[in-house]
Amino acid sequence: MNRQSMSERDLLLGVDVGTTGTKAALFDLDGILTASSERNYATRYLPGNGVEQNPEDWWGAVCNSIKEALGNAKGSSRRVLGMAVSAQAPTLLAVNARGEPLRSALIWMDRRADGESRELADRFGFGEVVRRTGNRPDPFYIASKLRWLRQNEPKTADEARWFLQINGFINHRLTGEFSLDESHAGLLQLRDLERSAWWEELLDWCGTSPDRFPRVSPGTEIIGSVTRTAAAATGLEAGTPVVAGTVDGAAAALEAGVLDPGRAAEMTGTSTVLIMPTLAARPHAAFISMPHAVPGRSLVLAAMVASGASLKWFRDELGGEERAQAERESGDAYELLTQTASQSPPGSNGAYFLPYMLGERSPHWHTEARGVFAGISLSTRKGDLVRAILEGAAFALRENMETARTSGLTIEVLRSVGGGAQSAVWSQIKADVLGIPIEVPEASVGAPFGDAVLAGAGCGVLNDIGEFLREKVKVRDTFHPNEEQGNAYTDRYQHFRRLYVSLKDRFDEAAKLRPFPSH
Repeated sequence: MNRQSMSERDLLLGVDVGTTGTKAALFDLDGILTASSERNYATRYLPGNGVEQNPEDWWGAVCNSIKEALGNAKGSSRRVLGMAVSAQAPTLLAVNARGEPLRSALIWMDRRADGESRELADRFGFGEVVRRTGNRPDPFYIASKLRWLRQNEPKTADEARWFLQINGFINHRLTGEFSLDESHAGLLQLRDLERSAWWEELLDWCGTSPDRFPRVSPGTEIIGSVTRTAAAATGLEAGTPVVAGTVDGAAAALEAGVLDPGRAAEMTGTSTVLIMPTLAARPHAAFISMPHAVPGRSLVLAAMVASGASLKWFRDELGGEERAQAERESGDAYELLTQTASQSPPGSNGAYFLPYMLGERSPHWHTEARGVFAGISLSTRKGDLVRAILEGAAFALRENMETARTSGLTIEVLRSVGGGAQSAVWSQIKADVLGIPIEVPEASVGAPFGDAVLAGAGCGVLNDIGEFLREKVKVRDTFHPNEEQGNAYTDRYQHFRRLYVSLKDRFDEAAKLRPFPSH
């Protein structure tokens, strides 16, 4: 970073609004974490695959996490030079002209627009949608969600002045300006990839128009500064520059130091996202394509829905003993569960788990897929089930990597970030299943690190993002694959794949069964 006229007390702020909570982190100009804070919020799971969150919960979490991080930073005279916000994506958030939400937000997990995505493929052609937008027709994207809103809640669609992404909503609360960064814009499925322009015929089919979206900005562009009202709410100084920001996956790629082809990152939190950099856009129907946060780069993402969420479900529903022990000892229930898994041998004593607890995205894009334990017997123990979840997520990751290889995307080293990277047991399982080294960065802070990098570039204190990442992102642990176990895992991986294929149609049939009458 350029230290001319900069003080050792100067800081950069990164904020990530994730699926389960918000994290704010302050970094010095060497990228060293100074202070951080997290706040969680609720998610509503509705009948018919609806998944919503309250935008006011995001803003409250952002304000409280920033305040606490600032309070935890040593030295009262420290100055925040700039900030950036990343977020889970994509999200359908309709707001009025004042930026006030008109309804709860449909987050990326919401799949009520499955029928609309099929309509989209029929209307424009599956292949043409992939070619023009870089992504396949699917309810994950905003195009199908907009069509759903128009058909099911026309009053809201008519009243909406703006359709925002989460970081755009937070940026508006911070600065009063409406914004849309390039990475989020690439996930809307409303823009023409080659022309970098709105696909107006598709927007018309969705029942909206380009003027309902803010101007598209590079992630490092300063879009405004913190207002006095936002300063009072967050503890930041009024006038602090705010850059456009990016998607959480792109910010995580920066945290992992992943910019060039051959080195990829996997981010496991609620979901798992395999992040593969390319020098140019490479649309593939199995994957998600979007611009990187760094100009001149693109990202291909393989995104799984519920890897970490499956482990959370087990903790919440079947991990009462571990939760109680963690509470008594001020420990971590997840760590206790993975310790239990370490007592189960590779292969989980014959137990398998399909990690499709809320359908699946890459590579299957199957809304009705569901989680399955298979191969269990009366000798199966809790540790076997936990290990089966960890192995099932690793098998799903391998399936995506093999699909990527068929399209010419090769991965030599995989860097692991996010909450899942904190588990040595899980990291070794991934290395053995994938057959490549798993590197865990020294400081696994999460997407806020990438946000701080963007803020530094936007504020002019970071001249070369690539050089900075190569210098500052250090590897803490490397997990090397065990060849013997890897060979055994290959057989089990093939069985994992066959298990899904044998159940694929059964999932669809089950989804069509009539519900029991309510009492």
